[in-house]
Amino acid sequence: MTSLLTRLPSLGGPGAGARRRPVGWLAGGAAVAVSLLGLLGLGLALVVVQTLDPDGGMPVGSSARLAGQLWLLAQGGELQLASGPLRLAPLLLTLLIAWGLSRAAGSVVTLRELRTVAEVASVLGVVVGVHVAGTLALALLVDTPGADVGLPRTLLASLVLALVAAGWGALRDSGLSAEVADRFPGPGSALARAVVAGTLTLAACCTAVVAVALVDDVAGVSRLITGLGGASAGAAGQVGLSLLVLPNATAAVMGLAAGPGFLVGAGTLVSVGGVTLGSVPALPLMAALPDTQAVPLLAFVSQVLPALAGLVTGAVLGRRLGDADGGTVTAALWGVVAGVGVGVSSGLFVLVASGRLGDGALAEVGAPALATGLAIAAQAGLAAALAAAVSRWRSRG
Repeated sequence: MTSLLTRLPSLGGPGAGARRRPVGWLAGGAAVAVSLLGLLGLGLALVVVQTLDPDGGMPVGSSARLAGQLWLLAQGGELQLASGPLRLAPLLLTLLIAWGLSRAAGSVVTLRELRTVAEVASVLGVVVGVHVAGTLALALLVDTPGADVGLPRTLLASLVLALVAAGWGALRDSGLSAEVADRFPGPGSALARAVVAGTLTLAACCTAVVAVALVDDVAGVSRLITGLGGASAGAAGQVGLSLLVLPNATAAVMGLAAGPGFLVGAGTLVSVGGVTLGSVPALPLMAALPDTQAVPLLAFVSQVLPALAGLVTGAVLGRRLGDADGGTVTAALWGVVAGVGVGVSSGLFVLVASGRLGDGALAEVGAPALATGLAIAAQAGLAAALAAAVSRWRSRG
């Protein structure tokens, strides 16, 4: 993205007015590029999958429409189907969109060496405005009688996603993020880094739990793929969809690790308190679910993950506290705050990852966000307090 933007010619003459115009054009062009390149890649992937179908698969136009609908769902949009509302974001695609918007805003800030709040805000406003306008145009294009796009939710979700992602990229690359963190009372920068480290640790461990469960039931994965036709378009599409919703499975395991568990529709509940199995979609990813009503050992082992994330959070915080930030007792108190931050960020992640697939048996999919966030905050906060105190004591010799 950065190399592409550096080749764009200057569009104005000398003076401050000419400097502002190229910045606006660059920001708008970068935002458009994110959507165009993303939709093109997603559409091509769907077309390739359809070529595997011996019956010809969907036409190119239908594949393009499906790509647009997936793009809207990934931003938190909603489709009204005959079976009910579809609200489940394929989070891997969501993360890719967020990364693209972050790089778009950050690239413009870096190229023009913008450092003031007003300059950064102007870039952010253009990127967000263009992205939301593009989302509106796409929603109108892919709206069909059998799959109506819920415009209010879709536009609001795209606005929030663009603000968060592009805002983070602009603040980071302008250097203003450190100033914003320092405005908060206490060691703001150290706290932010500790919360990010703890949340990423928890997400990585929960993803590893999913991987172990899949490896433990390779036969089930193979059976699902074979049942979908081996190398046919159906099998390839279901495997691709499983990859797109893998972060959603990570969020579900967060609910399991925290204690409340997670739902895959009305008939399937997985928690350390018990397992209830019902009908689930025929995705290869679903092979990670338990095969019996007995609680698997892996579910019990996952209970240590919030505390492990808290230990990482506290260790990072204790090492990054400055000389003026107090001793071990103060570090322990800030460790509690950082652990609570991990719980809040995890709860938000679970909230975004959850959704519904119609009004029937899959009306609720995912873990309870509030209960999961509170449980992780309590466990991670205690562990982070201990780790921060020890890390602070060791760093001060």
